Amino acid sequence: MINPYLIHPATIMEKIREADSIHTYRLRLNDEATRRNFRFAAGQFNMVYLFGVGEVAISIVSDPEEPERLDHTIRSVGRVTSAIAQLQPGETLGIRGPFGQGWPLEAVRGHDVVIVTGGLGCAPVVGAIDYMFRRRRHYGSVKIIHGVKTSRDLLFHERFEAWGKQPDTEVLLASTRPDETWRYHVGVVTDLFERVTLDPAKTMVLMCGPEIMMRLGVPILMRRGIPATAIYVSLERHMECGIGLCGHCQMGPYFLCKDGPVMRYDLVEPWLGRGGV
Repeated sequence: MINPYLIHPATIMEKIREADSIHTYRLRLNDEATRRNFRFAAGQFNMVYLFGVGEVAISIVSDPEEPERLDHTIRSVGRVTSAIAQLQPGETLGIRGPFGQGWPLEAVRGHDVVIVTGGLGCAPVVGAIDYMFRRRRHYGSVKIIHGVKTSRDLLFHERFEAWGKQPDTEVLLASTRPDETWRYHVGVVTDLFERVTLDPAKTMVLMCGPEIMMRLGVPILMRRGIPATAIYVSLERHMECGIGLCGHCQMGPYFLCKDGPVMRYDLVEPWLGRGGV
């Protein structure tokens, strides 16, 4: 493994526009030995560093078994990400990581999987979805449920279409403020939870997005018989150090940069929606 506390230069090989102010950056670590030794799990994140500006925590969205290609989907919302948005292929970023706990893809093997995402919350789970589809025979039915505010907020259009064509797979989309082109459900994403067929005894849930979606949505799934111990959520907090020292990402007794960001729901449920924890 490479030293996660050192900043490793990486070249932008490709910059893919996903939506207004959102791009996926395909990076390649410059040092051959670093590339060879870099390993990560779906759901982990890197600290992406722009030299002279600062760094920001960004989920890795590429396949863990292709570690020489690192994809990060970045929304331009702050000082660092706005500066990164000005970069083009051939320019350099720094990578520090990987950090955190990823999705329990080995524990999910042999189970039906329900994946629930909201807004840009789909980015941290993209790598996990692609991982399962590349190893499709190891997993049961897959149901992907995704909600956005407006039609323009729907990222990864081609991926959703491709996922929906996979065997034993269902893709359900919802928008609360659609335009005339929207042909899916109109309403909040939790409306769709009652529309999917579930076998609670063999279903596991991967959820990523706004915490309000988790707090309102998980009880619906639990009423349908899925235990809290079979539900995993990816949580977002401001992360600065990546090693649990600065305290910015503390949530109750946990530091999400090292104990998360993916955590079992029953462990974090008492802390969701609570300020100052």
